[in-house]
Amino acid sequence: MRALAFGCALALLSLTASADYSGHPRAWLLLQNLKADYDFSDEEIADVKQSLVAAQRVPQLVEFEQKAKEKTLDWPSYRAIHINDANIQRGLDFMQANAETLARAEYDYGVPPELVAAFLGVETKFGTFAGNHRVLDALTTQGFEHPTRSAFFFSELTEFFALCREFGFSPPAVLGSYAGAMGYAQFMPSNYRRLAIDFDGNGIRDLWAAPDAIGSIGNYLVRYAGDAGYQRGAPMIVRARLKSGVPQGVPVNPKKPSHPFAELEKLGITAEVELPPDEAVGLIELPSADGRREYWLGLHNFFAVMSYNPRTFYAMAVAQLSEALHRASVASR
Repeated sequence: MRALAFGCALALLSLTASADYSGHPRAWLLLQNLKADYDFSDEEIADVKQSLVAAQRVPQLVEFEQKAKEKTLDWPSYRAIHINDANIQRGLDFMQANAETLARAEYDYGVPPELVAAFLGVETKFGTFAGNHRVLDALTTQGFEHPTRSAFFFSELTEFFALCREFGFSPPAVLGSYAGAMGYAQFMPSNYRRLAIDFDGNGIRDLWAAPDAIGSIGNYLVRYAGDAGYQRGAPMIVRARLKSGVPQGVPVNPKKPSHPFAELEKLGITAEVELPPDEAVGLIELPSADGRREYWLGLHNFFAVMSYNPRTFYAMAVAQLSEALHRASVASR
């Protein structure tokens, strides 16, 4: 399977240290959970212990997670990384090469080709960089040592061992992001197990293959968040106009819609296009380093995009790259 080659991780060896996490105080809980909740046999538990012995401690990965670009850059700087002429052209090329698969994903899930492509563009530059960190190292280091999110990564480490058993992966061989996300679509282990699909019909759910990544993104957006999932044909964002700043009591950059549009209108927030009074919206604020602020209204599908990554900059980059790809695709016909 592509991207599982071991050699790409060699560049990090000078930054790693053998940890033997099998002796960590919480290792017993991991093994207990795998045995009780995932029905791991004694032989499989022994294999997990060996993987914990082989895991490398890479504290730099914790720093990467804490200083992710969507947390540390201003909006224009973050936007420029993902929405630029080169990435748009790569996106057009990807859409052309995978037109039939993208069309089938839209038919099945209602997610347009340009939006699926935008996820892949922001996540992995359309599969050209799916990560060169050992997922085992990323999840053990952060699952046992992250100062604020260890519970999340510990849970994903447990899911990772279940994933490896189900798919026949060797835990030390799987490569991914600094956070342990995998494949073109950058699914964490729990979502790989639950939401990745075999979209090319070859019997393997392979997120390092474009067809499965495309179908899995559509499946994720529709099914991850239940009723809050992606709605076919609905818009994502509308530019907002504020009469006199953000009104008191109106949250900025919420994780879900906060008000019916009519309520925000009464408070002096309008949209550049007409919206139904009962449309559920959230106010999005995008700051620049010079103090300026750009405002949008996030609609239902914007927050469905946020289910993939809850960072506002991330979701806005996906939304705006999707629009750019749509315009470029129409212009190229």
